[in-house]
Amino acid sequence: MPPVYRFAPSPTGRLHVGNARVALVNWLMARRAGGSFRLRLDDTDTDRSRPELAAAIETDLAWLGLAWDGAVARQSDRSARYAEAAAQLKAAGRLYPCYETPEELDLKRKSTLAQGKPPVYDRAALALTAAERALMEEAGRKPHWRFKLAPGTIAWSDMVRGPVQFDAAKLSDPVLLRADGSPLYHLPSVVDDIDMAVTHVVRGEDHVDNTALHIQLFAALGASLPEFVHLPLMLDTTGHKLSKRLGGLSLAELRDAGIEAMALNSYLARLGTADPVEPVTDLALIAERFDIAHMGRAAPRFDPDELAALNARLLHKLPFDAVRDRLAAIGAGAIGPEAWETLRTAVTRLSDIAQWVPVVAGAPLAAAAPDADRPHLAEALRLLPQAPWGPDTWGQWTKALGAATGRKGKELFMPLRRALTGHEHGPEMKALLPLIGAARARARLAAAAGLPTSGATEGDAR
Repeated sequence: MPPVYRFAPSPTGRLHVGNARVALVNWLMARRAGGSFRLRLDDTDTDRSRPELAAAIETDLAWLGLAWDGAVARQSDRSARYAEAAAQLKAAGRLYPCYETPEELDLKRKSTLAQGKPPVYDRAALALTAAERALMEEAGRKPHWRFKLAPGTIAWSDMVRGPVQFDAAKLSDPVLLRADGSPLYHLPSVVDDIDMAVTHVVRGEDHVDNTALHIQLFAALGASLPEFVHLPLMLDTTGHKLSKRLGGLSLAELRDAGIEAMALNSYLARLGTADPVEPVTDLALIAERFDIAHMGRAAPRFDPDELAALNARLLHKLPFDAVRDRLAAIGAGAIGPEAWETLRTAVTRLSDIAQWVPVVAGAPLAAAAPDADRPHLAEALRLLPQAPWGPDTWGQWTKALGAATGRKGKELFMPLRRALTGHEHGPEMKALLPLIGAARARARLAAAAGLPTSGATEGDAR
């Protein structure tokens, strides 16, 4: 049977880069193995789950290109199934009622820690008689329900961490049901993985302890175990756990900041491996090259500056057809295939292209050059070749200008770039000059030299 992977976020907040990495690795492993990738919303937290956040999760995954198979599964639709599983565990003697209040449990925890012992639940509820439980309920206490862990070693071979084992005696029996009967994380997660026939559970290493509990739950419910993959958590550039103080970590914020989805995919797919980080424009190609065996156990560092640089490298590779509609949407529809081929090397975010629209399609720039450069620009105007222009025009023109003025290097080229583009940096002028065209070039040189313009307008031909 083809493998089944799942991404199971909680719709209590926007997806961030850590979530995106988990989703991406699941998707890549599924596609590489010819399996399926399922989306499940763990929305049993009715106080914090929001429909708009669930919709935002779908939007973010669609932006990344991580298409899921089948309909979105929602835990809020499966209450009856969880009740059925809870009844099965109760009948097997694995789910038992507990009556301690949160305050009593906190006091127990502090007392245990003060004795230098791990804060493991003492199973006092198991010693209650039926009469004592009845008295508790008559007093208005409703029980929460804990899963009784079996003694012994809990072990598995993790696809990233290698052999992992826990002593069940050092773990607290987890609460599966709240006092109102609603399920907590552990029960729905395992029941859903069983019912969805999930073969690989890929999540962050902060779930390692949960996996030890879940392994016993799978067994208690009569199910076989999936493979487990625990990804090391990302750190910031200083080696600390990622936090909101970095800013811009949600996918929505990154998208609004101009980060390309495929730049983020390219970055996150290689983070934590020794493989070089390269801009890739096709998710299928990333999947083909992805190998979970390359993932190390050390926590990788997420560097926003490295991502921004990768974003620029990706844009420099994109063909015009990949950005045509988006250029029009940001008011840069005047940028055609030839202009994009040249100007893409000057942008780090697609929105940067807007500053180049006036250069290749706008009215003459009115910036006046410093007095020392005006004679140089006047001579440049006199020597400007006749159209049509091609890639050799810039070299021929500047060679003649250098011979006439004695200038060379930056002293020769920089006044021309500033006069023609209004920028001190940008694409190679040999490619940019034909895009500017003869009419605009003459008008800009004349204005910069302090000479009367020839009346060139925005509609002038090149």
